[in-house]
Amino acid sequence: MKRRKLLEAGTAVVGGTWLLSNFTAELLSQQVNSQSVDTMATSNEQFTVNKTEEQWREQLTPEQFRVLRQHGTERAGSSPLDKVYEPGVFKCSACGTPLFTSDTKFNSGTGWPSFYAPIEGAIATTVDRSFFMTRVEVHCATCGGHLGHVFPDGPAPTGQRYCMNGVSLEFVPEQA
Repeated sequence: MKRRKLLEAGTAVVGGTWLLSNFTAELLSQQVNSQSVDTMATSNEQFTVNKTEEQWREQLTPEQFRVLRQHGTERAGSSPLDKVYEPGVFKCSACGTPLFTSDTKFNSGTGWPSFYAPIEGAIATTVDRSFFMTRVEVHCATCGGHLGHVFPDGPAPTGQRYCMNGVSLEFVPEQA
């Protein structure tokens, strides 16, 4: 009888955690982008820059294609952009859209380039329900490329952490 109660309690905790995670991701997605949708962006959606899978494969490195077009994630700590803090702009490595400025970058300690705010209108979000969790996916509003995820544990003034894949970004230093 004790084992049954323990299993029931465990199931309730897991279910409650899953519901809270879904609710939190939905709420954050709505706060970040009032036009968010309930599915991950795909290469079939129409964006300002729209290319076939073959065209993207020709333009991007295999790792960029895996991350930007197939919603992959690079290994933590593998991007040299994680440690870049000089003045400049971080652009989408697929289409060149300016996404983040260096003055919004911070060291999150996660091993990925992190920002507390994007350039207005540069990104869009979707709800990502992969890997048995619910997260808010960030993608380029121009080409739809997967950039990373946003979490509600960033610094002031936004309280958000845009945790980006370095291969999705290209850093352009500010001209002196």
